[in-house]
Parts: sequence; C-alpha cells; structure tokens
Amino acid sequence: MTAYETFRALHHGERPLLLPNAWDHASAAALHRRGFGAIGTTSLGVAAAAGLPDGTGAARAETLALGRGLARLPVPVSVDIEGGFSDDPSEVASLAGELAQAGVAGINIEDGRPDGTLADPALQTAKITAMKETAPGLFVNARTDTHWLGTDATLTGALSRCEAYLGAGADGVFVPGLVALDGITELAGELDAPLNVLYSPAAQHTYELLTEAGVRRISLGSLLFRAALQHAVDLAWSIAEPPGDSTSPVPGYGEVQVLHEDFSRR
Repeated sequence: MTAYETFRALHHGERPLLLPNAWDHASAAALHRRGFGAIGTTSLGVAAAAGLPDGTGAARAETLALGRGLARLPVPVSVDIEGGFSDDPSEVASLAGELAQAGVAGINIEDGRPDGTLADPALQTAKITAMKETAPGLFVNARTDTHWLGTDATLTGALSRCEAYLGAGADGVFVPGLVALDGITELAGELDAPLNVLYSPAAQHTYELLTEAGVRRISLGSLLFRAALQHAVDLAWSIAEPPGDSTSPVPGYGEVQVLHEDFSRR
C-alpha cells in the first residue's frame, strides 16, 4: 500500500489511531523506534523550536523542511500546516503537492485564524478541494476550531463545518477543544468519516473511553513538546539547585507561544 493508503487504513481499524506529534527529526525517530505506527507534527513545537510564533504562518519553511525529512521514516507521517500558510487555495495546494511528492502521507489544516476568528467556510472548503485535486494521495485532516477558540462552540456549529469540509474532499475531521464525552459521542455518530479529537489530560478521558465514544484518531498535539520542555528545565534546575522539589507543571500552550518574544526583544 502507499503511505496514504496505510495511513487511511489506520483510521478505519478496530481501534483508534493514537497519533503522537513530533517537533524535529530526533523526536519523530524516537517515537517511531518506540513502536508508534504513524507520526504527526505539532505546529507549536515546530514554530517554537525555530523561535517563531505558532498559527501566524511564520513557520512555512521550517514545516516544509521537516515534513520532507520525516517522510523518510518507514511509517506514515502527517504534517500540521496551520491554516495552509496562505489564503490563496492554489498556494495551499502547491504546498500540499510538495509534501505529497516528498512522501508525506497526510496533512492537518485548521480554520482558526491568528486574530481568534474562524475562516470563512467557503475559503476553507476551497483550500481543501484544491489540495485534494493537486494531491489526491494525501490524507487531509480538516480541523475546525469552533471549540478550541470558543467561537460557535456548539455541536451544531462544529458539525456544520465538519460536513462542509468532508464535502470538499477531506478524509477526516478534527475538533480540538471538544472534551465533553457525550458531545464527542454525538458528533462521532453524526459523521460518516473519522473523527479526530485532541487528548486532554485535564479531561481525564482514557483511550478506552474515547474508543467507546466512537473516536477514530486521538492526537497528542503539543503535549509531548511542552512536557519535554518541562522535564528539561526541571532536570537542569535540579542539578543547579539541589536538593528540593524542582518539579513544575507542564507549561500551557500560551506560555510556550510567547517564548519567541524573549528573542524578539533584542
């Protein structure tokens, strides 16, 4: 099977695909060696590692370069391309084509915008259609940020966008921020396509609970990257200032998002 076919099959197996998200070659290779059958990337991790903000389109070059490199792994790789790094569907399609040609199996594209609003559904569907026409062998995971941003954060709002994106050719849909188990179950039952959710430590949903809810893909997002930052800083501090409890909480998305400002002030 092609990388796309293998990746697609992982969304239709007996159990959901648990997709860990890497931020560089080493983290992706380590996850592969541990036995994960597919690897995703985290846009926050890729951008923050390069000293750039996430979700603003600033990390296009870094994202493309990483995707090309990770495509050499012997497992399917899915690349998070934020909003596509452009509002021109032809430019988004061109990026998708480059990633597909490199051997990437899938992409994740979001409708959240840097100003906290949601993209016009017509524009987002145009991007998806253009990508699938250019790269039909690329698994398009269409993310809607209704619940992530708290904009039209209803099941009706999420379902409307999910159905529009699927109608435009998306292979699956992603609703990060949707954590209510009854809502996840209801949405999964309404969709005739794989539903992807973001694992939330705060929600305390187990893999088995999400499986029973009908989820087909569970993404870890930026969690691994943020946890790696926490452990690295704690370890360094415990060596510099022993003894004592040096354990700190995993930093939140917002805390990591502004790290680039420490460099931009200079």
